[in-house]
Amino acid sequence: MPYRKISRDLKFCSIRLYERELLSLEDILDCVGFSERTFYCILRLYNETGDVVQHRLGVSLGPPRLLYFDDVDYLLRLVQQQPDWFLDELLDLLKTNRFISVHYVTIHCEFVRAGVSLKKLKKIASERKEEGRHDFINRMAQYGPDLGASRSFR
Repeated sequence: MPYRKISRDLKFCSIRLYERELLSLEDILDCVGFSERTFYCILRLYNETGDVVQHRLGVSLGPPRLLYFDDVDYLLRLVQQQPDWFLDELLDLLKTNRFISVHYVTIHCEFVRAGVSLKKLKKIASERKEEGRHDFINRMAQYGPDLGASRSFR
């Protein structure tokens, strides 16, 4: 059977039926649709903790985070001010200003987690280039504001 999440109510229901001896174990397992081994694991957890789900309070899954919220916020503010930073430049800034030494992949993963993609960064960077903006303004300055109105359409 493939992995599926069993609802908390269904687990409680199966234990109540078993404890009150309203149905046989075979009938209970047939109704709820999980194996005998799963049932006994749930029953053991219920007898040990009083609950049918395992709470992982204070237990983090995976390796500890290297960058905290303030560090990621610092990086995001740097990128907002000047979006054409390279990751190695951000590494150096983190090392000198925040005294944190991490791999550039860690910075990239934090950007992905924060919803900042490379595509967004490139777009922001292209819009912020001073030379490109000045070129656009100079190109548009040659046209007067009433140029479009003076033309007659046939």
